Amino acid sequence: MASKQENEAGTNEEINWNVISYVISSHYRLAVLERLSEGPATPTRIASDTEQHVAHISRALQRLRERDQVDLLVPEDRTKGRVYGLTDEGERSWKIIDEEELL
Repeated sequence: MASKQENEAGTNEEINWNVISYVISSHYRLAVLERLSEGPATPTRIASDTEQHVAHISRALQRLRERDQVDLLVPEDRTKGRVYGLTDEGERSWKIIDEEELL
């Protein structure tokens, strides 16, 4: 279910509260989005930066990819050094989570 919210420019923007709720219901997914808001990273780097286990981070990345929040930035067949980044939707979600202090 999407609702409307005014952004800085005064225009209405669709917000997918189901996705926002999904992200904030897991501290692992929240940590991934927060870390990737700073720039692309590997699962190992995200785990290190957020002081989480890499297995939890990898699972969170998979789930966030399924909801178009993060994207794999290297070829799918690459098994080492997989770099992830936020999608436009992920950036939008993080901005709302941060601005609304849903952390």
